[in-house]
Amino acid sequence: MSVRRASSAVAAALTMAMGACGGVAPASSDAPSDAPIPTADVSVAAANPVTISPIPGTEDASPVTQISFLGGSGTQVADVRVIGSRSGSHSGRLKVYSTGTGESFLPSRPFVAGERVTVHALVSAGGAAGAPSQSASTTFTIAHQATVSQKEFPINPGDPHAIQHYVSAPTLTPSTVRITTPGAGGAPSNGASPGYLFLAPYQGEGTAGPMIAEQNGALVWFHPLPAGEESTNFEVQSYEGKPVLTWWQGRILEVGFGEGEDVIYNTSYQPVAHVRAGNGYKADLHEIRLTPQGTAWIDVFDPIHMNLSALHGSSDGVVNDSVVEEIDIKTGLVMWEWHALGHVALSESHNSVPAGGGSPWDYIHVNSVDPGPSGEDVLLSARNTWALYDVNMRTGGFDWHLGDRHSSFRLGSGTRFYWQHDAEWQPGGLISVFDNGSDPPKEKQSRGLLLDLSTSSHTVSLVKQFTNPNHTLLASSQGNVLNLSPAGSTAGNWLMGYGGLPNFTEYDSSGHVLLDGTLGKNVQSFRTYLSPWSAHPTSTPSLAVQSGAAGTLTVAASWNGATEVASWQVLAGASQTSLTPVANAPREGFQTSIAVKPTPAYLAVRALNGSGAVIGLSPTIKP
Repeated sequence: MSVRRASSAVAAALTMAMGACGGVAPASSDAPSDAPIPTADVSVAAANPVTISPIPGTEDASPVTQISFLGGSGTQVADVRVIGSRSGSHSGRLKVYSTGTGESFLPSRPFVAGERVTVHALVSAGGAAGAPSQSASTTFTIAHQATVSQKEFPINPGDPHAIQHYVSAPTLTPSTVRITTPGAGGAPSNGASPGYLFLAPYQGEGTAGPMIAEQNGALVWFHPLPAGEESTNFEVQSYEGKPVLTWWQGRILEVGFGEGEDVIYNTSYQPVAHVRAGNGYKADLHEIRLTPQGTAWIDVFDPIHMNLSALHGSSDGVVNDSVVEEIDIKTGLVMWEWHALGHVALSESHNSVPAGGGSPWDYIHVNSVDPGPSGEDVLLSARNTWALYDVNMRTGGFDWHLGDRHSSFRLGSGTRFYWQHDAEWQPGGLISVFDNGSDPPKEKQSRGLLLDLSTSSHTVSLVKQFTNPNHTLLASSQGNVLNLSPAGSTAGNWLMGYGGLPNFTEYDSSGHVLLDGTLGKNVQSFRTYLSPWSAHPTSTPSLAVQSGAAGTLTVAASWNGATEVASWQVLAGASQTSLTPVANAPREGFQTSIAVKPTPAYLAVRALNGSGAVIGLSPTIKP
């Protein structure tokens, strides 16, 4: 599918807007219905020996942008010349990616809003020794960035009874996790996939933070966040060949985006790395995806001043641009960056332009990022254009786009989606997507879809769809579809998280419900994941003692995050050095209660694994 170029009318509108505010112009409100999507300068981008960001033609680059040169192994950059049309020549320094696939030029001072920047460099694209240097260039415009309200998203009231409490871990107060499907448990026997649930509850009652739970709802690990902070996208990924936990955390603003960072923890729940957005941005809440090369794909929102009068908005309007970055985790450098503005026309949006100038217009809202298996493209989902975009990384243009007003594919029966989230590549070139169907409602139920795109016939057909037969679930925001099949297959189970609703459901390949669960009232979790996990915390087990009748004590034992505890053993004695076992009990979920009589002078608990070996010892306390 070739990328279509802007019409002369759209190009004229772009020129007028650049003169007014230095940014991308809104498409004319009376543009013909078949007006093509405007694109950046794909011809220049394709001619470069490496991929340069900002991509040639970018109309709203950050004033503190670096210039990224991404190529193959051994790529080297030299003789970089950077000139701003107002700020003049810029000196700077080159910094190498830890992947060995290129370098970023870091200007020594910022650019000026509205100016046009030209870059020329010599690049050795790697490969054979002594490869000749080639000329590479880009031209981009600096954005007139805007500020938006920092007011946080209001908290919806929930159920104060739907909160977990533990005397042995009083600081852990997450939402409850209730499983409503009979037979589902820690080791499902009804066909549900084994593993733990990975949730990041916020809203409603209870503390926000990443949470691991068994499939019977029992808590395994919870990481409470400070007041005013939330987390999203909590899952197991791989970093440097080892399993890790990843999530986003920060502040969720009322405008519908987040400002924060992404974190990586190891199997001992210790921080390994922090992934921060580059070029002066803050990481948004929608994506953190690691690659085997040690990079992370994240998203950013960037409010830009723009004249929206042609779309019946304010002449001093603000548009939220969606930005995608690939970050080198070890160095923090931006290796690749893409902006929706200049590639997706404003007229593609299904979100209304604000009548006044007080609110930013969220015209596109990219909410998922999935790099293709070839390493040459990246799949994006954009909520407010009802579209998926396969972005060519070299040019920034589209290999194809699906679902929008100018879709590259004819939509087959059941394949139309609305306000969707979480588009992902699947084996065989299939694509899964969570079809919210709302907001405002366009369908009666949110659906999980598996789509087959034919690039030869330019058609898309429905392979599978999943809807919950037990509840009418229409999620106004967020949500995901997770393939639980063995590698290389789509024939196994699927998990759906309903995002803006507290529900999550696992289906078999035929759509039958295997596991149905819910968080507390009004609690949300942007995505829900299920995965194997084995962890040994660096912390020690916790215990608390409560008095009982007739001189007995109840010892409550827990160990936040430990996955190998099979039973607990109570130690008691007259002194701290004379403790001996006095009681044993099998683990009963997150907290296990054990009765002890008579009252000892000192107490401790030991955690035992399935073989009876001691794997953890609590501090000794005096009841």
